[in-house]
Amino acid sequence: MKILYLNGADNEGGAAKAATRLLAGVRGLGTDAGMYVQRKSGDTPLVRGPRSGFAKAMGYARPTIEQAVLGISPARLDGPFSAAFLPDGLGPLVQGCAPDLVHLHWVARMMRLETLARLAVPLVWTLHDSWAFTGGCYLPGECTRYRENCGNCPVLRSTRANDLSRRVWTRKHKAWGGLDLTLVAPSRAMAECARSSSLFRERRVEVIPNAIDLRRFHPVDRRAAREACSLPQDKKLILFGAKGATTDRNKGFHLLAEALRRLCAGSGCPDTELVVFGACAPDPPPELGVPTRYLGWLSDEASLALLYSAADLFVLPSIQESLGYTAMEAMACGTPCVAFRQGGVPDLIKHRLNGFLATAHDPADLARGMAWVLEDDERRRELSLQARQKVEREFSLESVAKLHISLYRELLNHE
Repeated sequence: MKILYLNGADNEGGAAKAATRLLAGVRGLGTDAGMYVQRKSGDTPLVRGPRSGFAKAMGYARPTIEQAVLGISPARLDGPFSAAFLPDGLGPLVQGCAPDLVHLHWVARMMRLETLARLAVPLVWTLHDSWAFTGGCYLPGECTRYRENCGNCPVLRSTRANDLSRRVWTRKHKAWGGLDLTLVAPSRAMAECARSSSLFRERRVEVIPNAIDLRRFHPVDRRAAREACSLPQDKKLILFGAKGATTDRNKGFHLLAEALRRLCAGSGCPDTELVVFGACAPDPPPELGVPTRYLGWLSDEASLALLYSAADLFVLPSIQESLGYTAMEAMACGTPCVAFRQGGVPDLIKHRLNGFLATAHDPADLARGMAWVLEDDERRRELSLQARQKVEREFSLESVAKLHISLYRELLNHE
């Protein structure tokens, strides 16, 4: 059994983490597997990327070129959007690898959507966002037009029924009707969205979470972790981070800012600091009510694990998450999480058992959650223990890899 994974990149965002970790997991259990990405920055030989300079440049320029060709103004978009319109070279590449099965991850910007019908092998597709079943947006928010045939797309700020989202939906409906395709959702919420969609309501949807390597992400003595990260020993540290932490509106920095101002109203929170990874300080930096350290982009897992262990709590103020990889990493390191009750987050965080789930998109309740965790050291220790145990039970790399291998064998009729 030979598996080929496809993903846009090997070291950018949650989908890349999920794909590369799964690759390591299935190979660790003896499965022949490799990966191809459009943008490669890592050095593992198991992951291949474009070889020519032109192909490498196209990996970064492709979204901009597509928008120019289709007349999409990025300034007018209310969120990311991809029509998957430009041609690609994936067909010959996949044929050259001769896999028994192709497992797609985040592929919206690396392929023309009609390419899938040409791969001629069974397909598994992990839904890291909603793009696969919408007319081109990744984060539909409150919009449910994907249950019909899109059009009047709020991400495009469109009021026309036959807009680009309708045309992309139509292309998907035509091109994917005969695919040998099984969907994997990382959370129950994402599975429910896929099953309700017009494109996938007749498809098989399995719920298999993303995985984490518990040998890399584990609790470290807080004092030692803070010393290693050059963080103060005498402060309560709130940690927040993501790719584009302060610029990607979906990551909720604006909601966190309001929550922090509420948390520290009056007292000023003299013993509390915010630590942000994934972004440098905005210019000008916003007034958050607490001293803030911006650490920039961190890609190596050892540094991230130390940072999680150094914090008193991790906050996930995202508007929409399919599961919440940073929260999973924090919990694996024994750090309680405060997050909004949205998307797949409730599959990770159990309210007041291993963290706190605030009312979706309510900064006041997010502030209450942070205060609830920080105000009681004994409570925080119990939350820490429960968080680690939750991840050990349900999200270990070996257990998740076994679930995928079982699915592959079933689809390929292998014993």
